[in-house]
Amino acid sequence: MQHSSVKLWTKDFVLILLINFLVFMNHLMILSTFPFYIESLGGSERIAGFAAALFSIVAVLCRLIIGWMLDNGKRKSILIIGLCGMCLMPIGYLVLATMLLAFVCRMLHGASLAFSNTSTSTIATDIIPRQRFAEGMGMFGLATALATACAPALGLALMDSMGFTTLFVFAALSIALALVLFLMLKTPDVKTEHKPFTIKGLLDRDALPASCTALVFMLTYGALENFTAKFAAEQNLPSGGIFFAIMAVALLATRLSAGKVTDRHGESIFAYSCNLAMLIAFLLMGLCPNLATYLFSAVLAGFGFGGLEPALQSMAVAIAPPERRGSANSTFLCAYDIGIGVGGGIAGSLITAFGYRQMFVIMTVFNILSIVIYAFWGRRHPSSFSYRIQHGLDHSN
Repeated sequence: MQHSSVKLWTKDFVLILLINFLVFMNHLMILSTFPFYIESLGGSERIAGFAAALFSIVAVLCRLIIGWMLDNGKRKSILIIGLCGMCLMPIGYLVLATMLLAFVCRMLHGASLAFSNTSTSTIATDIIPRQRFAEGMGMFGLATALATACAPALGLALMDSMGFTTLFVFAALSIALALVLFLMLKTPDVKTEHKPFTIKGLLDRDALPASCTALVFMLTYGALENFTAKFAAEQNLPSGGIFFAIMAVALLATRLSAGKVTDRHGESIFAYSCNLAMLIAFLLMGLCPNLATYLFSAVLAGFGFGGLEPALQSMAVAIAPPERRGSANSTFLCAYDIGIGVGGGIAGSLITAFGYRQMFVIMTVFNILSIVIYAFWGRRHPSSFSYRIQHGLDHSN
């Protein structure tokens, strides 16, 4: 069947895109403002970085179990659990405004994101036709891109103009809308056999090359997401909201074509160029921060994350059969969470020890390491689109 004749844009595909968008609105509105919230409770950048790491550790531990549950066919039940948790946690921050209880809510929020995001990704891989898989995953990633465009800027604006109460209520309402859309969603009837729970089965081996490449890249992205707004305030640069809005425009522009390019030419171009773009962005902010380099860094970061994340997620899941898609998505998203969380933790410690500018320079080491991992492992693995294209193997089944 011809690539262009296979229908991608169905009602259920649009619904899962919208639900994923609202999940990331909730997540990123709070992620970009949480260091300020911790500061309002008397905490430091190191404490904020620890909160980011703790959030991600809980999400990772939950995803490992969630992948197994998804592979046993429980797609929608897992999604509803996650959405309910993500709706309640912002209210928890509001009502339980002490450092200890904020950390408890943050851990529960991490678990809720794991339930929500792993299930939406797996449902999307069930819905997307295999002939247009990387393109479909690229479009699915547009939901994240749109949230990246709106959420940090909106979260910071609400925090600055109306305070944390309005911010947290708005985040909760975004998931209330997702719950309404959930009621209209019909998922494909995926035939799966019951899989016994085993430690070995929690990770999908074929997803590891893409996941490890992404994990190391996301260390730098975690630093960016958690601390750009505070860096901008310290350097008297335009607000972090402006940075994230510009970054998201570049991200959107990249994702409109990234999936098609990956389907036809492989993910190598993004694995190399996107790491290089992020490396340059960090060097500019670390070595010569000014208005021009700040705004150009936003463009480079948008291209970096916009191209690499969907290309590698497509690679991680591309050869997984239906009964292993949950584990494959879980493996990749665990790497995503570890990267953002540990990256935020490393960045917070580096800022405390050396300052913001030195942190950005030091973190570029991880972009170089990501390129090395991909070149010597990912590029040579059968899950790679580039590998299959080079060897004349079909990847549309």
